[in-house]
Amino acid sequence: MSQAGRIRLVFLMGLVGFLELICRMGWVSSISLAPPTQILVSAYKLILSGEIRYHAFLTFSTVAGAILSALIVGFLMGLALHKWPLVRRFLDPFLAGYYSLPTFVFYPFFIVMFGLNRLPLMAIGFIFAVVAVALNTLSGLQRVPRVWLRTAQMMRMSRIDTIRKVIMPAAAPYLFTGLKLAIVYSFIGVIAGEFILSGAGLRFQIAFSYNSFETAKMYGYLAILLTLVGGLNLYIYAREKRIYERRGGR
Repeated sequence: MSQAGRIRLVFLMGLVGFLELICRMGWVSSISLAPPTQILVSAYKLILSGEIRYHAFLTFSTVAGAILSALIVGFLMGLALHKWPLVRRFLDPFLAGYYSLPTFVFYPFFIVMFGLNRLPLMAIGFIFAVVAVALNTLSGLQRVPRVWLRTAQMMRMSRIDTIRKVIMPAAAPYLFTGLKLAIVYSFIGVIAGEFILSGAGLRFQIAFSYNSFETAKMYGYLAILLTLVGGLNLYIYAREKRIYERRGGR
């Protein structure tokens, strides 16, 4: 483990110990915060009971649909913007101010379009993530060194080989950034949507536990959700690091 990693570990252990202390000493209300040990016990019981499986499946299947659709459509959008500069110049003002829009105002429209099911939540996650993927795809394609493309032409590489062996590796850092943003934004959209109108899912269970004053259970759900999302991000980071190492650490 690196020195920075050891410092982070010590800091987290100290923070957990401090939270345990102030909870056990009664310095904070048990309604507001539960001791970390009690949270871990609650999370463990939720996993053993199987209570979380159905809601976790609903949440993660919805998020997976939002991520997959955002990656496909966003990549095609970025490719189109790169191929047609006139379209890119026309859309630049709209793309620049896209995330200033109150995206959740479209939720009633999605309910009318798709009905009272998981599709409106998936659509919210999709519109949160798709533009981030498109912009990072565009940035990656624009930063492919021209000399690499000329070298591929000189070596008489086919179009498919040029894309697979030259363009995609060169654009990989930006494509991975788009993937990580798609994961983050899709989770934000779906989780926030579950909090507002959904009758099932992890965020609904968190809100239900909060309203029922089941503090430890609420934080147990939060701990499980954060662990799953953090584990997914660590996996993406590990895959990205392996690709960089294959490129000589660049």
